Amino acid sequence: MRVRSEKTPAGQQKVDRPIPGEPSNRLWGSDAFAAVLRALDIPYIALNPGASYRGLHDSLVNHLGNTEPQMLLCLHEESAVSIAQGYAKVTGKPLLVGLHSNVGLMHATMSIFNAWCDRMPMIMLGATGPVDAARRRPWIDWIHTARDQGALIRPYTKWDDQPASVAAAQEALLRANMLTRTAPCGPVYINLDSSLQEDPIEAAPPVPDIARYAPPPPAVPAVEVVKRAAEILTAAKKPVVLMGRVSRDTGAWQRRIELVEAIGARVITDNKIGAGFPTEHPLHAVGPVNILPAAATELLASADAILSLDWVDVAGALKQSFGGKPVTAKIVQVSVDQQIHNGWSMDHQGLPPVDAYLLAEPDTTVPHLLAAIRALRPKAPALPAATPRKGPPPVAELETAKSLNVPLLATGLQAALGSQTSCLLHVPLSWGADLWEFRHPLDYIGSEGGGGIGGGPGVSVGAALALRDMGSERIPIAILGDGDFLMANTAMWTAAHYHIPMLVVLANNRSFFNDELHQERVAKERGRPVANRWVGQQIREPDIDLAGMARAQGCVGIGPVDDPKKLVAALTEAIAVVKSGKPCVVDVRVDPGYDPHTSSAMLRVAQK
Repeated sequence: MRVRSEKTPAGQQKVDRPIPGEPSNRLWGSDAFAAVLRALDIPYIALNPGASYRGLHDSLVNHLGNTEPQMLLCLHEESAVSIAQGYAKVTGKPLLVGLHSNVGLMHATMSIFNAWCDRMPMIMLGATGPVDAARRRPWIDWIHTARDQGALIRPYTKWDDQPASVAAAQEALLRANMLTRTAPCGPVYINLDSSLQEDPIEAAPPVPDIARYAPPPPAVPAVEVVKRAAEILTAAKKPVVLMGRVSRDTGAWQRRIELVEAIGARVITDNKIGAGFPTEHPLHAVGPVNILPAAATELLASADAILSLDWVDVAGALKQSFGGKPVTAKIVQVSVDQQIHNGWSMDHQGLPPVDAYLLAEPDTTVPHLLAAIRALRPKAPALPAATPRKGPPPVAELETAKSLNVPLLATGLQAALGSQTSCLLHVPLSWGADLWEFRHPLDYIGSEGGGGIGGGPGVSVGAALALRDMGSERIPIAILGDGDFLMANTAMWTAAHYHIPMLVVLANNRSFFNDELHQERVAKERGRPVANRWVGQQIREPDIDLAGMARAQGCVGIGPVDDPKKLVAALTEAIAVVKSGKPCVVDVRVDPGYDPHTSSAMLRVAQK
């Protein structure tokens, strides 16, 4: 079929609009699936095409007209899943993902694990060759048919199904939508038999009333546990809040501030998840961090009460702070995460001691806890003086520096942005805690979740898409490592094709530097040459033209930039490109190295 490309009246969203066919009353199984997908009101399906779901693909194009949902063509299944994850990180809502048979699913597994660890919703639609062996084409259908395809990802998805009829498939889609949107969120997977898609049907079953299959409202915390938690927190002299997985909702952001002030607690924030508390607030003590530095562990070790608002690893934080000694602080845990813990993945972390466990989401719990604390203590404690934050180096250092590093990259970005608001979509491990201030829940959306390198590009594209569709004036900025970009940079083609404006800044140290540090530690322990840590790690000879790779996919590519004096000009040019509606990639050559607090924390953890 010939396809013409069009733009919406806003001139931003590119749509591959199919040419209408002749009217027909003929229907196929996949048409019935597509009708339910439209009723779910999910705007996009990110996919890499494959014959196993060619029936559904046709229905999306020729039955629905490639709208509601609209296809987002991706060049790799990892990118399709990552884009859905990034979209959910901004909106809290799922996208659809199309994955071709067993091979496409195997391509996608790392990104699925990232989304699982990040607790992000999405509905993945897979397919298999005909389950009926008599209907399989020679060779290809046999190797693309698995007896239990969902088993490939069952340990790190919330639910999967392989329906055997049109009615069962419709119900599976309704259940998938309900489960993926219910906290703790996570990916779900439906495997559609290709025969079920391609068989004709006499009439489409009626589309169910979607409102009657909506996710349940969030659970309210038990009254007696709220009271117990409030008593612990109001009695504490040195309370600390571990600010964990929370939403991007601005009202919830404000209520968290009120809760912290009512308790008079010091706050620690986490770089692995999105912004949850203003970094400039007087009660913000440490962070955002990936690994707790000494200041955080000392604060926790001296605390008499610790409130975890769904902190990713409470047991790990306590272990780092108390070592082998008994945990003397009273622990209040607010989380529903235990509801999806299983025996395959250890992403649930260690088991912490808890004195008051509120089995509810932080956004739901905070108002109840705040009311209970105010009832016990109407007047909040006085705020302390704000702790000065170091911030990035002054702009003047760009004039005298001989080379660039990550702190100077932050300096250049702030100078180029000026008063314009931004959303950090991703930052590398080398990003220091004091380099950026978070004043809004969309100032930063967190990392890829599962530590799977290659997730950054797709997650960033999906998040930038969500910001564009929201009409946000924020400049979407992803700061990616060169290794992360090289593994999944084809996600940038999707950004270029669909006119998704975003800025990707590559902190390019031409190395898998984190692993250089690991090899250095091992060499020191064994009394071997530390100088050899670079072998099998550095991405040099030849250096890769990363900006050229971006240009080859339709993005604007700038760089490499290695002169500090030229950094602000390059980033200013890039921001102008993004504001014109295009994606731009800037290759910035930086010296290898981590923030001193991060390096010392990593060393301390490695030694334990």
